[in-house]
Amino acid sequence: MPDLTHPRLPDWLPPAVRLYLDHTEDGCSFRALAKREGRHASTIMRQVRRYENRRDDPLLDEALNAFSRMFEATKADPAKKDTPPMSALMRHTETTVDEQALDREGRRILRRLAEPGAVMAIAPEMEKAVVLREFPDGRNMRTGVLDRAVAQAFTLKDWIACRKAGRVSTYEITASGRAALKRMIDDEDRRRHGMAEASASFADQHRTWGERSIVEEGVRRRVRYNLAESPIGVLGRRRDKDGKPFLEAELVEAGERLREDFELAQMGPRVAQNWDRFLTGADRGGFQADSGLAEGPSQARARVAGALRDLGPGLGDVALRCCCFLEGLEIAEKRLGWAARSGKIVLRIALQRLRRHYDETYGRSGPLIG
Repeated sequence: MPDLTHPRLPDWLPPAVRLYLDHTEDGCSFRALAKREGRHASTIMRQVRRYENRRDDPLLDEALNAFSRMFEATKADPAKKDTPPMSALMRHTETTVDEQALDREGRRILRRLAEPGAVMAIAPEMEKAVVLREFPDGRNMRTGVLDRAVAQAFTLKDWIACRKAGRVSTYEITASGRAALKRMIDDEDRRRHGMAEASASFADQHRTWGERSIVEEGVRRRVRYNLAESPIGVLGRRRDKDGKPFLEAELVEAGERLREDFELAQMGPRVAQNWDRFLTGADRGGFQADSGLAEGPSQARARVAGALRDLGPGLGDVALRCCCFLEGLEIAEKRLGWAARSGKIVLRIALQRLRRHYDETYGRSGPLIG
């Protein structure tokens, strides 16, 4: 039976944010949420902690605080549960953000943010955010303006990420934002050419489901997961001239295992050769580093550090960027200073070494984290 005092949340709000609010505001445990969603508790925990660790993002922190106030107001007065969720509760704005407004603003603003040298800037007292583009000759040009509430929604949907927080905070487009922009442009092209079929949701368009086995409470079962979530999933579906996959299933599985350990360990993109110094998790919100789950963050951190030490510089760098940071190969090549189209071969070698590391350390029957 639904909770009659639960506030009405916007339809576009990502499922992970809903889980975060259910955990922090309603007090639902990870196990209770996992049972409700039909998923593993460690998966729920990673999604919740991912947003908890992003609270240093000013816009995201504002948005989550607004939802917290909404929960408190609803508990005090259940009649307020139908209050528009993205209007007066958010600072500096009376704009109501719905799916249609996000789609319209997404096409306009994400296009600008996808341009080279483009960032979004905003300050605490500003009602609007501005998109600025820096040119090679040092010139700066304002290319777009958007409401603060829309910018907050962009951060919640993970379309933009905070690059620098401070008196003036700057944001850049993410891989998810580029994928969303591509979907919006494709939808616009279909409408322009008179194709009137209903647009599928973002999740349906960008997920390719696969299956794998996990062991939970001594019972092995098969679960679905998103193959298209990382660059190695995409490479795993590509075929060479002989029709064989470029990455075998066991190599994709090794990369996914590294990514899941990385997320569980609450690690962030601080690239250095000292793999033990990657941890960026915080104690905000009362989370503990080891919450009693069988696969705690400290154990996951040790597994990631061991795997990266075994790979060493070069192989470890490309595995970290593509498997954990979900960077595309072209971006990884550019940031590592490699020649174009060299990353694919190095990544394959890294995954082969990673697979061997897991086989030698944990055995071939060692299950992935759920």
